[in-house]
Amino acid sequence: MTGFREQGHGTPLMLLHGISSGAASWHKQMGLAGFRVLAWDMPGYGESPMLPGKHADAGEYADALAMMLDRAGVQQAVLVGHSLGALVASAFAAKYPQRVLHLILADAAQGYGQAEPEQREKVWQDRQQQMAQGTDVLAQTRAARLLHPCAHEADIATVAAGMRRLHREGYLAAAWMLAHDDIHRWLGDYRGRFELWCGEQDAITQPERVHGLALRYGMPYTPIPRAGHASYLDNETFFNQQLLRVGEEVRDECTN
Repeated sequence: MTGFREQGHGTPLMLLHGISSGAASWHKQMGLAGFRVLAWDMPGYGESPMLPGKHADAGEYADALAMMLDRAGVQQAVLVGHSLGALVASAFAAKYPQRVLHLILADAAQGYGQAEPEQREKVWQDRQQQMAQGTDVLAQTRAARLLHPCAHEADIATVAAGMRRLHREGYLAAAWMLAHDDIHRWLGDYRGRFELWCGEQDAITQPERVHGLALRYGMPYTPIPRAGHASYLDNETFFNQQLLRVGEEVRDECTN
């Protein structure tokens, strides 16, 4: 059974986590007014089983998400992909556009599928080495980097806890996808509108790169103040205000 958390009633809001995180990291978005909030553990994370086969691309993760939504009885949702989750969200939007009420790519990881083979191999090797050191070392060395320089200790603890819960096989499968897939192969096939958000202090997927992605497709870009890579934790007030705005826009569209 695919693992996911949910809370509330209203417009379905589907939240996709990044490579070193999980569904539990979205705790500040659960219970958001007007939404049925669903946070998914991607295949190989939490209680979600691995995908079949050795190497899966974002499209296969998107197929698993479609099955999860089917089981949850959700036909359409506002879709938020954070970091690597943005790559999966883009693939889902390309493959199942009729199921996307609105697409938000936050602190988007774009993948290295168009990079030189040497760079792809380096990304893949670096991720393997990180996991070889163990999740405790990963949490100790990287958790704070995902947040604002003046992040709250509780938020650092949330990120670190997520890293310690990682399963080696699930993390490495996602790392292979990051190294070998590319967001543009999916967004290039998507005809709907979407928007991009990024923490102003994001040191992982830098604001200028995410803004560049918005410019490339002529889509709106929203900087998230006082926030690093995990912008939904660093500045949940602003992040959630944007989600509420999107919810109102979606509901207005449905009534017109």
